[in-house]
Amino acid sequence: MQDEPVDKEDILKELSELHNLDYDYSDGRILGSMCTEAHPFAKEVYCKFLDTNLGDPGLFKGTKHIEEEVIKSIGELLSLDVAYGNIVTGGTEANIMAIRAARNHARKYKGIVDGEIIIPESAHFSFKKAADMLNLKIVEAKLDDNYKIDVDELKNVISDKTVAIVAIAGTTELGLIDPIEEISKIAFDNNIYFHVDAAFGGFSIPFLRKKGYDLPIFDFSLEGVCSITVDPHKMGLAPIPAGGIIFRKEEYLEVMAVDSPYLTVKTQSTIVGTRLGASSAATYAIMKYFGKKGYCELAESLMENTNYFYDGLIEIGYEVVCKPELNIIAFNHPDMETNVLAEKLEKLGWKVSVAKCPKSIRVVLMNHIKINHIKELLEDLKEIY
Repeated sequence: MQDEPVDKEDILKELSELHNLDYDYSDGRILGSMCTEAHPFAKEVYCKFLDTNLGDPGLFKGTKHIEEEVIKSIGELLSLDVAYGNIVTGGTEANIMAIRAARNHARKYKGIVDGEIIIPESAHFSFKKAADMLNLKIVEAKLDDNYKIDVDELKNVISDKTVAIVAIAGTTELGLIDPIEEISKIAFDNNIYFHVDAAFGGFSIPFLRKKGYDLPIFDFSLEGVCSITVDPHKMGLAPIPAGGIIFRKEEYLEVMAVDSPYLTVKTQSTIVGTRLGASSAATYAIMKYFGKKGYCELAESLMENTNYFYDGLIEIGYEVVCKPELNIIAFNHPDMETNVLAEKLEKLGWKVSVAKCPKSIRVVLMNHIKINHIKELLEDLKEIY
């Protein structure tokens, strides 16, 4: 830090120059992100609540009420009449909270002190962070030929140390939905905490089902599901950071609670203490603004774009890993190594990501990727081919 104050205009000029180094969602060239540009209305509301702190909710009763209403609305979307949870920074924090709840619950009610969590090979890396932080062992269940968790393999790796089973509704790399209904029954029958990571799919699957898409059930209507992660800052168009964790029972929050004697509430269950209320307010606003009808239209529009891209890839001759269930497509050139194809696309200005399971080019058809961008991408892929 310099000794003397710097003029505001000089600071803004410097920041603008640095911001210009960033890619812009509106260019339609960011192909691998599960996030997108927040809706302008959500941004407007977000700024109004920048000084609110949900870590001390007695001082911000209105904002705390907003968070409770958001959790209630998301819970209802996920077939839960009475929901418990929080709006947090994102899927990683939400997943860590779920695994912490599972560990503490198993410790208190089953006496498990050296627990294990079962996750599919397709699970998000946040579960490795959770296991590391919470001193848990990860047991990976293999995937079947459709890149979903192998249910028979899952049964085989359950042990008396299992504190949680995790399944995914919208895998990070392929956008696939694990056989959650089957897993829910297994978890329920074995009295094991079951967490569904729907960070990506949670804000699209319910709306696509309403539009008639044949997608599997993944929510609290299944009796074995204990918690669900769903991120409003992905398909919900809320500003970053806005992740959500929803619990079936209040006791899952209670087993994580620690004393917070100097605050306006005397216990706290979230990982972070100071929590920005702006995320809850913006999520509340955008959910009301869109309603179920608006989100149904958005989800269907993105799937139409996804299917258009899928058909275009097949027509050119690219090998698509699997028929998309949600708005993610992974593909390869039949005669070109994946990293080489990625480099060629990068040189043409496309920001792609490379999936590892299986190795492939991964494109997430988010709201910032319009049909004209898809046509441009297909033209470039045709030239490369």
